Amino acid sequence: MKVTPLRALTAAALLALAGQASAATCETTVESNDQMKYNTAEITVDKSCKKFTVHLKHVGKMPKTAMGHNWVLAKTADMQAVNADGIKAGAAAGYLVKDDARVIAHTKMLGGGESDSVTFDTAKLKAGEDYSFFCSFPGHAGLMKGKLKF
Repeated sequence: MKVTPLRALTAAALLALAGQASAATCETTVESNDQMKYNTAEITVDKSCKKFTVHLKHVGKMPKTAMGHNWVLAKTADMQAVNADGIKAGAAAGYLVKDDARVIAHTKMLGGGESDSVTFDTAKLKAGEDYSFFCSFPGHAGLMKGKLKF
């Protein structure tokens, strides 16, 4: 069968559209609330994403001094130490040690009604490694945590 230019164009357009439909979503939105919960316990990052963005929305009403939330990503093996050191760093530091190499990405600390986003380079992630996200506000990581899969 001979392919006419119109058919070739149509086939190319269909292939392009199919590629767009199957393209990875390289961002997600996570909500936190006044009940110390995230609305998700797992985030999967597609290996085709060069960068990944997390949008954090605090959908509660309480101020960050009472019920602040952030989103912190670290290796699961580092989570407890990052959290403990962050508590020592205090509220002014957002309960994170400044420039902590164990922290892959984090948002700022939010109060009710606030939002923030963080974009990180997925080259910092390694296939097969165990990653966790959590809130570093004192006492929150026990409930506010989840897994990031790559």
